[in-house]
Amino acid sequence: MNNSIQVISKYALEGLNAQSLNEAALAAKQTLESGSGLGNDFLGWLHLPSSIDEQQLQALEQTAAILRQECEYVITIGIGGSYLGAKAIIEALSDHFAAYKSGNGPKVLFAGNNIGEDYLYDLMDLVRGHKFGIIVISKSGTTTEPAIAFRLFKEMLEKQEGKEFAQRNIVAVTDARRGALRNLATQEGYATYVIPDNVGGRFSVLTPVGLLPIAVAGFDIRALVAGAVEMEKDGDEQVLNYAIARNALYNNGKKIEILANFTPRLHFLAEWWKQLYGESEGKGHKGIFPASVDFTTDLHSMGQMIQDGERTIFETVLSVGDQQHEVIIPTDEADLDGLNYIAGKNVDYVNKMAELGTRLAHVDGGVPNLLITMPAVNERYLGQLIYFFEKACGVSGYMLGVNPFDQPGVEAYKKNMFALLEKPGHEEATAAIKARL
Repeated sequence: MNNSIQVISKYALEGLNAQSLNEAALAAKQTLESGSGLGNDFLGWLHLPSSIDEQQLQALEQTAAILRQECEYVITIGIGGSYLGAKAIIEALSDHFAAYKSGNGPKVLFAGNNIGEDYLYDLMDLVRGHKFGIIVISKSGTTTEPAIAFRLFKEMLEKQEGKEFAQRNIVAVTDARRGALRNLATQEGYATYVIPDNVGGRFSVLTPVGLLPIAVAGFDIRALVAGAVEMEKDGDEQVLNYAIARNALYNNGKKIEILANFTPRLHFLAEWWKQLYGESEGKGHKGIFPASVDFTTDLHSMGQMIQDGERTIFETVLSVGDQQHEVIIPTDEADLDGLNYIAGKNVDYVNKMAELGTRLAHVDGGVPNLLITMPAVNERYLGQLIYFFEKACGVSGYMLGVNPFDQPGVEAYKKNMFALLEKPGHEEATAAIKARL
């Protein structure tokens, strides 16, 4: 597939017999596509891009238009997969300093992804006296972090702007039929969108969970979906390349994958990727630990560890072809900083040489290096990248021998938190924890 995401393993698999995994990768892909593996009730994302129709896109765009017209801010409330995908795409497409500039529609803000009291206070202080809307994303409506945030901002909005404005500018993305949020949305008359039963949170970027906030931010969800469709239809070679390479490296003792980028706007894309792979593969005391770095910034902090630390790391570099803008380095007559040798070149040329130099240095230091290239950071290629990572995650998880679509370990902290908060129904657990303290 031309003009698309490509995986290059030239500096990753030297000395490894990755071809021995071809059969296992094809079998894992078959398991995924046939729906015969563990977690097969959560495969709704697999053919999601090509199933999104004109009616769905129009509805999302119309709801986004209402929020964009009436609100200065739109607070997206959700946690994990209910916010990271939207945050990743919006940050990747936004002006780096959009928060300090006016115009171009409402600012999309995020809440419910932590329980930081000062964070919530500061956000409430920011929107006080301003018209704001809310997109609340929760299948149940009872997940602690978003439920607290929604209770706070719903009350604030109703008091500040009135019940009618709140009803018109609160949108619930939730279960189709049941749950506290679905019941409240029906009672209050909120606009609603459905989180499909067969799509887990970390795979939900291309559902209304991600598409609505992205549309509110003013970006082209049609191009995003079209890019994902391209990868759905014609991306299997790259998917298999990535899944095979990372499993070959894992089997050879490389237990940590660092996703590195040289493009600051991709920071939250890496955060989304960490959840996707960490929550999907970390089971049964197995799995590659996903970490991320922003280069060249982190070369001055984490670079030493990567270059000379324990050899349990492999590196996947996400490399962007074209930048949106050009900045030329000027000539300075005094040349006190010694930069005249690169005068006349654009900044991205220097960045690309830093990228290549870093990759070669890390390979020479014993860190295998995978390269994922994307032609540019725009909606089309981000759509491709999202789907590529999702499908490769499913294939890679089955190759590893785990269920990539559940997350049983996430519940452990919740049980302890509820017991410590003395939530009704957890009395026995409360007593047991108190006895330990």
